[in-house]
Amino acid sequence: MEKTKLCIIIPCYNEEEVLPETLKRLKAFLTQNEDLLSPESRLLFVDDCSRDGTWKLIKAAAREDERVEGISLSHNRGHQNALWAGMEKANGFFDCVITIDADLQDDVSAMRAFLERFLSGADVVYGVRSKRDTDSFFKRLTAEGYYKLMRFLGAETVYNHADYRLLSRRALKALMEYGEVNLYLRGMVPLLGFETETVYYERAERFAGESKYPLKKMLALAMQGATSFSVKPIAFIWALGLAVCLLSALAGAILLCVPGTQLGFTAFSVWFVGGLVLTALGLTGEYVGKIYAEVKHRPRYFIKDSTNDKPE
Repeated sequence: MEKTKLCIIIPCYNEEEVLPETLKRLKAFLTQNEDLLSPESRLLFVDDCSRDGTWKLIKAAAREDERVEGISLSHNRGHQNALWAGMEKANGFFDCVITIDADLQDDVSAMRAFLERFLSGADVVYGVRSKRDTDSFFKRLTAEGYYKLMRFLGAETVYNHADYRLLSRRALKALMEYGEVNLYLRGMVPLLGFETETVYYERAERFAGESKYPLKKMLALAMQGATSFSVKPIAFIWALGLAVCLLSALAGAILLCVPGTQLGFTAFSVWFVGGLVLTALGLTGEYVGKIYAEVKHRPRYFIKDSTNDKPE
């Protein structure tokens, strides 16, 4: 049986503390699964313009082991663009790719099951968390609410799946056909429509360093997903505005008949409608901003440095 030529893509941003262990575990995975993997399989690290010694570590690892390669982006472009850069670099050179974060929260050993599903005919294999015991109550509550909100808005996402996945050569080639600048891979990959499988795993605590996805970035990602794959938020604002108008008219008619309540009602209605208008303008601005970014057709990223001219 011909062995699989795999590329494992690892986006990195200020991962100096955890990277030595990440390299150790991922290289061990390649070695331990030589029965399935071609000797030409590679680890491709994408440095998203880290401010620490991440890129130096990647270059040193590449000099020591030909299975390790890396590219460094000239400007910090965010997790989704770093993933895209790695996939674009690997596109056409490998039988499949697996994307995994550098923090070692995703179970490296689960990639064996990814490969088995791929060899059985799956083009897309999702790594899905089996439980959220390691999360705080707040994070678990917001995460569950996020997935339910995305489903309500009509975005096709996989519950409890982040960006730990396998893509076959043809699935990756199809994904590269998407031209949008506003990337939300969790919503884009399900649109491919190829054969999919799921592998469940237990997510661990971060091995070292700090999380690169604080609440602010999580909220930004949620907004990105909501506005990239659905116009329902605009329709909701329209419906809410109509409902407020009708209720205000009804309440006004009632309160005008009650002496001494007109001033209180006027103040309340002004504040409420004012807040509604600002919310509507802000949401509409999100969509206009996305259109603005798309029509300029600016490159997603530039590669500043590379350990190898091509991922062989």
